[in-house]
Amino acid sequence: MKSLVLAEKPSVARDLARVLGCTNKQKQYIEGPKYIVTWALGHLVELKMPEDYDPQFKTWKMEDLPIIPDKMGLKLIKQTTAQFKGIERLSKRKDINEFIIATDAGREGELVARWILEKIHWKKPVQRLWISSQTDRAIKDGFKNLKPAKQYDSLYESAVCRAEADWLIGLNVTRALTTKYDDPLSAGRVQTPSLAMILDREKEIQSFVPKDYWTIQAKIGLLSASWDHHGEKRIFDEQKAKTILDKIQNKQAKVKTANSKEKSEQQPLPYDLTELQRDANRRFGFSAKKTSNVLQGLYEQHKLVTYPRTDSRYLTTDMENTMLDRIDALQSVYKDEVQPALRQKGKVLAKRVFNNEKVSDHHAIIPTDERPRLNDLSPDERKLYDIIVRRFLALFYPIFKYETIHVTFDVAGENFSSQESIVIDSGFKSVTGKSENEDHQLQRLSNMKPGQTFTVNQAKIDKKMTEPPQRFNESDLLARMEKYGLGTPATRADIIEKLLSSESIDRQNNRLHPTPKGKQLIELVNKELKSPELTAKWENELEKIARGKGQSKEFLQNIRKQTKELVSEVKKSNKAYKAHNITGSKCPECSSLMKEIKGRDGRVLVCSNRDCNFRRRKDPKLSNKRCPQCRKKMEMHNGKAGMYFQCRRCNLVEKAEKQKKAVSKREEKQLLKKYSSEESFGNSLADALKAAMKEKE
Repeated sequence: MKSLVLAEKPSVARDLARVLGCTNKQKQYIEGPKYIVTWALGHLVELKMPEDYDPQFKTWKMEDLPIIPDKMGLKLIKQTTAQFKGIERLSKRKDINEFIIATDAGREGELVARWILEKIHWKKPVQRLWISSQTDRAIKDGFKNLKPAKQYDSLYESAVCRAEADWLIGLNVTRALTTKYDDPLSAGRVQTPSLAMILDREKEIQSFVPKDYWTIQAKIGLLSASWDHHGEKRIFDEQKAKTILDKIQNKQAKVKTANSKEKSEQQPLPYDLTELQRDANRRFGFSAKKTSNVLQGLYEQHKLVTYPRTDSRYLTTDMENTMLDRIDALQSVYKDEVQPALRQKGKVLAKRVFNNEKVSDHHAIIPTDERPRLNDLSPDERKLYDIIVRRFLALFYPIFKYETIHVTFDVAGENFSSQESIVIDSGFKSVTGKSENEDHQLQRLSNMKPGQTFTVNQAKIDKKMTEPPQRFNESDLLARMEKYGLGTPATRADIIEKLLSSESIDRQNNRLHPTPKGKQLIELVNKELKSPELTAKWENELEKIARGKGQSKEFLQNIRKQTKELVSEVKKSNKAYKAHNITGSKCPECSSLMKEIKGRDGRVLVCSNRDCNFRRRKDPKLSNKRCPQCRKKMEMHNGKAGMYFQCRRCNLVEKAEKQKKAVSKREEKQLLKKYSSEESFGNSLADALKAAMKEKE
């Protein structure tokens, strides 16, 4: 008898099959003596859409809302039906006696597998592979220690609740707002409070009134000192600043106090996903989504790091004996940096990192025992891998020790101060590097004694202006989302991308700006929906359900009740909305004004009348065809003689070959093969396939 193993995607399936000795490669699976490994392509099954319950719901109408099915149903995703059918056929083989879930070891991976099991009506035993890295050793150990799938029933229950809550609130409120205000307006239980936080910051900036202030710097002996009144170094009265300046010029400065204090800083804990996204944004300008994608490659393709979508920054105590193997693997690239760890035989100095109570599904992101080959990594992968490794190595270094010296001076009755820091022991900072705010001066204050006098050689005032708070970058927003419990480490990047793609916010110089559409949207939505407290309460309930301590039935009842209230409020609202993207152009078919929207490959003009389907491109469409002279992508145009390509730079025109009217079965299979080999989560495969097939039209 054999076990049927389900991986989340083909690339993972190939690795599992190789380790399990499966060599008989078929179209939809790889078979071996004991195992048959097959794969999903992200989600193969999804919640039914409104029109699947009743065809009349295909047209968005306010009178149909809220749409709340008595029981939420499942359906196959059309583009990946063939793969589902392949799994279904395998499940009916009489030589298969158990199913092993080997999808991603997390909430979404559990949902991918369980919905497939539900649709194929699996009745035989089910086991769960739960591993935190994709190395051969981890896979072998994982298959030796399979868990009963029932252990993860609560996780599945939580995943279903989350999916249904997002469907009920997101779909109904989005339809209500869109039909009410005749413009695509997207809302959801996580994205709306996230947008609200960006708008709150924008209001702070707009209401900010700048003020002039002055600071006074004095050269006392060889030192620089600042005017300081009980910690306040700003003077908001120009005349007062000038009076103090005149008062201290060329006067004697007497040391009042000279205090030194030894301080220390503990080693930082390893990364969880959110902290890594924040650090990568600060250091490299990576978006949260980019960090997730690069990290997934390090985990899945290169097998250099542990499970990426973790919310823990701690390790379990049983991992202590794996440290030396991980250090040994890093020697070839980090020869000097690993020496302290090798001398200690892999002994971790930051003992607080080992805490079983602070690890739920997965531990912190750390290097695996796989030897890195930097030539195989892209520049972005190298950057991310390097900060993960250095953060890990910090655990084997001593704490950072330094001394701060604070000196105050009396100059003609005015108080001036100077401060410096002296490094005693670089500790872990010798491997992680200095922090952004670290500035160690020359040791000029260490010999200062009260009563000493110096001459003020030079003094000046600087005029400055108070500044408004900065707009959030992604690092700031991720920190806020984490603080208020909005989303999970695995979903926060997608929430930010959704706000960007819906044109509710815009990214400018790594800062997130609300758009006119986003500003209006927040004014239209229910006060509770934009409150982070409500969403945090929901997230807390979902976490309780995942731990087996919550009530899913009660949670969904509350969500259904909330959905009705949210839709009712939109219906009753008398708030006004003006589409931000209305142009002066008129539709040639119905004379309504045209809207300008952002498409996948440029700006598009669409008719504002929802009953009219007229649309045309504003920007020329770029093809994949390259200009033979400058090698830039050529524009695609439709003329009287048919389609042609044009390079504006070189003024070169080429007629296109005759296009097929439809995609053949063979082409469809090739597209499926192309996209299924790439990273695929949720419905991203379906989106990519649709986009690719549309190109053929």
